[in-house]
Amino acid sequence: MRANLRDPLLIQAVIAAALSFAHIHDIAEAAGQGGWKAWAYPVSVDLLLVMAWKQIREAEPGESKRAPRVWFFLSLAASMGANVATADVLDLAHPPAFLRVTVAVWPVLAFFGGSLLVHSRKAPTETPQEPAGEPAPEPVEEVVPEPVKTRQAPTLATYAEAAAVAGVKAETIRGAANGDRPRLAKFQTIDGPRVDLDEVRKLYNLRPVGA
Repeated sequence: MRANLRDPLLIQAVIAAALSFAHIHDIAEAAGQGGWKAWAYPVSVDLLLVMAWKQIREAEPGESKRAPRVWFFLSLAASMGANVATADVLDLAHPPAFLRVTVAVWPVLAFFGGSLLVHSRKAPTETPQEPAGEPAPEPVEEVVPEPVKTRQAPTLATYAEAAAVAGVKAETIRGAANGDRPRLAKFQTIDGPRVDLDEVRKLYNLRPVGA
């Protein structure tokens, strides 16, 4: 369907553009802009119209379309006004003053609008895309095992031996290793209860052997 309508629509667009082009030329010429200047006016109007419509169509999501819409409708009004004015609405042999003023100020408006449309658009920034592939493996933290402190085997001694080292009675050592709150750890062996001489020395503030 689109292929069948393409040629008639193209012909229709060319005819409409030619008529609008001629009407704007006639208005400019009637307003005192003769020669090549009369032909430049329709080019200026149509180019501004196309520029504004192109910017409206290509606006990014979230980008304001207010400015291009203003210049689109302004240039559209200029083109339609020229078409209406040439339909014997105005006496082109004696154009009114407002028509001469409008034609005279149009080049400045068109230049200003075109400059704003060009410079208001930001150049698209292309971000390099990484080739699709397998995701990079996450870095694995190396776990360094903490050094294990090896506890030396306790030097066990009987209550009497520990008492001789500490310079106290054997009953004192026995009481420190027993009771509700023992101050010495008691080791039960085959030969009987024993205590750690290192704990005895710490309890009675004695220097360790070899110190």
